Amino acid sequence: MAQNILGDKSFGYTKRRMLHTMLRVGDLEKSIHFYRDVLGMTLIRIFDNSNAEYTLAFLGYAEEESTCVLELTYNYGTTAYDMGNAYGHIAIGVDDCYSVCEDIKLLGGEVVREAGPLKGGEDIIAFVVDPNGYKIELIQCADEWFF
Repeated sequence: MAQNILGDKSFGYTKRRMLHTMLRVGDLEKSIHFYRDVLGMTLIRIFDNSNAEYTLAFLGYAEEESTCVLELTYNYGTTAYDMGNAYGHIAIGVDDCYSVCEDIKLLGGEVVREAGPLKGGEDIIAFVVDPNGYKIELIQCADEWFF
């Protein structure tokens, strides 16, 4: 069970949950294809704001009302972003890291760290990279982690 580091200091609110994480993408269609067709997410919704010149695509493994989802942001006319050195990765739980990596390769995805034990540990992990260069860690999880 996670510990509340704020103790009894709730600042007047108690309901909190992670809603989404956002990645800026240079090619929205390629990115949607990767997350939907290679990683198996569902395209939940797309919002296009032509006045502000951006499009948002929300994908996930369940509806936004029940879990954290991924927001892909495409800014009109921007085809690439400087990754810098601050971004790490997002993590996705899977039931079988080895099989998922094989499937990703068969579907044209790039595995940059093959499935295997975490260095100095027992957890089975792998890393893949999306069409924009973002790293995604795959972590083999027990059944109780899934909903």
